[in-house]
Amino acid sequence: MKKILLLIFLVHITACVSGKKIEKETKKYDENWDSLAKHKESPDWFSDSKLGIYFHWGVYSVPAFGGEWYPRNMYIPGHGFNKHHLETYGDLQEFGYHDFVPMFKAEKFDAKAWVDLFEKAGARFAGPVAEHHDGFSMWDSEVTPWNSMAKGPKKDILGELKRELDKKNMKLIATFHHSKQLQRYNGKEESAKEHHFKDSHYPMYPGLEPERSKELDYLYGNIPEDKWLEDIWFGKLKEVIDKYNPDIMWFDSWLDRIPEDYRAKFCAYYLNEAEKWNKEVVIVRKQDDLPLDFSVDDLEKSRKNKMGDKVWMTDETISKGSWCYTENLTIKPTKDVLHVLIDIVSKNGVLLLNVSPKADGSIPLNQQQVLLGMGDWLKKYGEAIYGTRPWFTYGEGPTKEPDGHFKNAKKFLKVKYSDKDVRYTTKERTIYATILGKPDSEKLITLEAFKKENASRIGKIDKVEVLGSTGEITWRLTEGGLQLKMPKLVPDEMAIVVKIVTKPL
Repeated sequence: MKKILLLIFLVHITACVSGKKIEKETKKYDENWDSLAKHKESPDWFSDSKLGIYFHWGVYSVPAFGGEWYPRNMYIPGHGFNKHHLETYGDLQEFGYHDFVPMFKAEKFDAKAWVDLFEKAGARFAGPVAEHHDGFSMWDSEVTPWNSMAKGPKKDILGELKRELDKKNMKLIATFHHSKQLQRYNGKEESAKEHHFKDSHYPMYPGLEPERSKELDYLYGNIPEDKWLEDIWFGKLKEVIDKYNPDIMWFDSWLDRIPEDYRAKFCAYYLNEAEKWNKEVVIVRKQDDLPLDFSVDDLEKSRKNKMGDKVWMTDETISKGSWCYTENLTIKPTKDVLHVLIDIVSKNGVLLLNVSPKADGSIPLNQQQVLLGMGDWLKKYGEAIYGTRPWFTYGEGPTKEPDGHFKNAKKFLKVKYSDKDVRYTTKERTIYATILGKPDSEKLITLEAFKKENASRIGKIDKVEVLGSTGEITWRLTEGGLQLKMPKLVPDEMAIVVKIVTKPL
């Protein structure tokens, strides 16, 4: 009997040890950059996708004034937002940012209708700003009481969207901007004067009550840093990973304010969990705060003016102003948004396009029209976009984009393309030359990338056609490139796609 019991005990111990060994073996990534570098930063599905949609929508949409930084600027004496708030809502002691939360009802929000719209627009992935700098979480959270299920809409925004995206086999992105939420200057007035609270979203503890509410601390980030890093910053990320299994996790600026060990902790946790899900996932960063060995670089309201060696992303908004909805928000023409997408794709990029819903959960008609107009073009000519890769050159023409990041955002707004600008993509042995405008009937165009000196890169041209046209296009190779004579009937489109099929020399 003793021998049997001993045998059972040994089997049990062996199983436990084996279990631990298996568990250890399945943990592919450790919490350091060298280990994390094993991750492929851009899986094929992401490189193929080209277009995703997200949205700045939250409590800050309620005042619909100025922009999504209303929660911060309303507390800065003399700021335009502050003046507006005092005139519209009264004294800050009587009406703080948290008083907008019950007004954020999202009564018209329809996850199915939103996802249907995003699909029609041509997006391959979509999702919310899961949390902006303001500390309000757009999911059903147990980490913070300030979430969309417990307060405001009383809806699990992220969860409802995920269910609808899954039905259409679309990927889920969740973006995080909460690295700035921590109140780093409480009681440090000298830092406030010197740096204007640059590392914190709220310029002071804005609850202003004599006896501060512990619940308000979670919204305004007035929590000891050690606790905030573990329970709030990392806790929220872990909760979204565990509950919603996102395909892309994207970070706004100020991630560098988070200690490196916590950044590595998040990355390892996410990637190890994705291994369990058998998912290829993507981490996107905006500053030099994560190594590009395993993350994708994002350029805000800007883009590259040359070919990217690695897949990169631009986050751009549908408007000429705020990221969130504001009264009298000016929306860009469909053509301009489409041309930005085509330019980005030609340079090995992916566009993350922002829309700006109203606080009630409706997406304004003028924004919907831009999305649907883009979608109509992509439905007809998407073969020149989806699943393509950059050619040896991104394009040609007189229009040149500025260099740099967000600092040049206003310059990018002034960039306008014409039918003299061409952008290239390729797929297998096909080259797509997309003309960023409508050429005149029977106009002669020369594609300079097809110069004789580039013959080895091109192969032998087998067929040339203008997509969407039944008219014949005539062409010939010259010393200066591929000369095209447009058909009599050129499609009346925002961009014209010339499809060039080649075969080996």
